[in-house]
Amino acid sequence: MGIFDKNTDSEGGATEMSFLQHLEALRWHLVRSALVIALFAISAFVFNNIVFDKIIFGPLQQDFISYRALCSLGYKLGGGDVMCITVKTAHLQTLSASEQFFNHMWIALMVGLILGFPYVLWELWKFIRPALKDKELGPVKLFILIASVLFLIGVFFGYFLLFPMSYNFLINYQVSDSGIVQTNNTFDDYVSLISTMTLVSGIIFEMPVLVYFLTKMTLLTPEFMSKYRKHAVVVILIAAAVITPSPDVTSQMVVAVPMYLLYEVSIFVSRYVVKNRKPI
Repeated sequence: MGIFDKNTDSEGGATEMSFLQHLEALRWHLVRSALVIALFAISAFVFNNIVFDKIIFGPLQQDFISYRALCSLGYKLGGGDVMCITVKTAHLQTLSASEQFFNHMWIALMVGLILGFPYVLWELWKFIRPALKDKELGPVKLFILIASVLFLIGVFFGYFLLFPMSYNFLINYQVSDSGIVQTNNTFDDYVSLISTMTLVSGIIFEMPVLVYFLTKMTLLTPEFMSKYRKHAVVVILIAAAVITPSPDVTSQMVVAVPMYLLYEVSIFVSRYVVKNRKPI
């Protein structure tokens, strides 16, 4: 059932669902979404060796695909080994008896949320579908697909680029050359950083979807975004300079270019909404 589904009375006529019936319909959509997330989470919890050794601890390995790709790109661009990252041998410490267990549960939940996100959007689509007109069904279906794809692209971007670069920069950062301060990273800090950066990146890549709705509500215009494009570029370059492990421009551009393209796509989306907005 959906938000505006209709029940059939004893005479065969259609009657609008009550508010409580809407809540009941929404409850089952949420229950099914939670079950799918739980299924993925339980699977991730059970196959912990694959999830942790191959995925979570992947950026700690020198042969991680991102390091090999960046190093190869640096040589192809004539920069030599300027983009090659040497991974510091890491032994993550735990400071409490429960740290590994609760981080195991947290990572399993995160995997469930990421893999179940497209299905959650699909359940949302089924809930609001009866309230839409026939001509609105196509755009909303496209919205579900685009939102899912952007989120997954953002997750991949965070995992394969943002986190590896940021982590290697932070783990090798020294406040002085004396070597007095040594960085001994904990398992909890590592899991917190990789999960936060991956999820936040996925959310950030939903920017075109957010811009779409803000423009629909007349809270944002393409003219405003175009006017402050230069400011956005400065912010993007600063962010890229902070998270990249070396000061060379090529490494910064690897991070900055996708973020800038995302901003330009958002401007295009805003213009599309304004162009197709019906006059009041």
